[in-house]
Amino acid sequence: MWRIYRVIFRLRSPMHIGWGKVGNLQTTRPYVTGRAVWGALTMRLTRDAVQGAPATDSRRYKAIGKQVHQSLAFTYLYPCTQGKGGYDIAWPWKKENLFRFLGSYQGIALSGFSHSAAIGMLREVEFISPYTMDTGEPVFLVGYIFERDGSELAWQEALTRVQFGGERSYGWGDVRLIETREVKGDQLFDGKVKFDCSGKQVYICVPCGEHLLAHAVARNLPAKGEVEPLIGREWQSYNPRHRYAGQHVEYSGVCFAPGSVVTQKLNLSLEEYGIWRRINASRIGQRAAKDKK
Repeated sequence: MWRIYRVIFRLRSPMHIGWGKVGNLQTTRPYVTGRAVWGALTMRLTRDAVQGAPATDSRRYKAIGKQVHQSLAFTYLYPCTQGKGGYDIAWPWKKENLFRFLGSYQGIALSGFSHSAAIGMLREVEFISPYTMDTGEPVFLVGYIFERDGSELAWQEALTRVQFGGERSYGWGDVRLIETREVKGDQLFDGKVKFDCSGKQVYICVPCGEHLLAHAVARNLPAKGEVEPLIGREWQSYNPRHRYAGQHVEYSGVCFAPGSVVTQKLNLSLEEYGIWRRINASRIGQRAAKDKK
């Protein structure tokens, strides 16, 4: 039912994946969320579809976004460096190594009247650096995309011209596609977490004591780690209120963050935006049998 591809990008500029704000510091997540991947693909596919005309109607983005959900599923993308045996991933639970990938940029708005800094407009934006901060090694992003059989989306070509995250008007989030390779195994990131693509939906199996590699809905989930409400901003110009870019808030639920540790073997489904949700093992078997029929 699915084809699985490992995708690798080279990060070519600073990248900011919005997380929260501490004082005047806008922090970044140390990985690319599924929503950010979905948003980048939706934007590029929509603008390609209008063939150069202005893509100013958010309904177009909504329609293409639904097609992306129906045709593709994806994991989060994680920063890494290239080693002798492959790619060394900077996992979010290994916080002692994250400093190598994170930097920040300070800026301030100016007052045209006084030709000086505007009061209260100092800001600092944290970013994932295109080069490691200590040794200057190139930084890559690695993850997986699942394509449903029969999909007609030109997503592979679109990936050659995408930007991830915020501050894109300043050139941030620029990436170069290095590899889109079809995978025949069943392991994510060559680890102990496995996937099953034999049915209409992608399923994930996480052994006891292993880390979650994406946000997972916290309800009835036996895990230990950070819990947060997962919220994203969207542009919905057809709304009677909050109709401008970034004003509509989309709530995806309370989730365990990537890096949380499960306390028993779990079977989960891969949902929209790359979010994981717990599902009973017997239901997986029942669904798979039904799909094969």
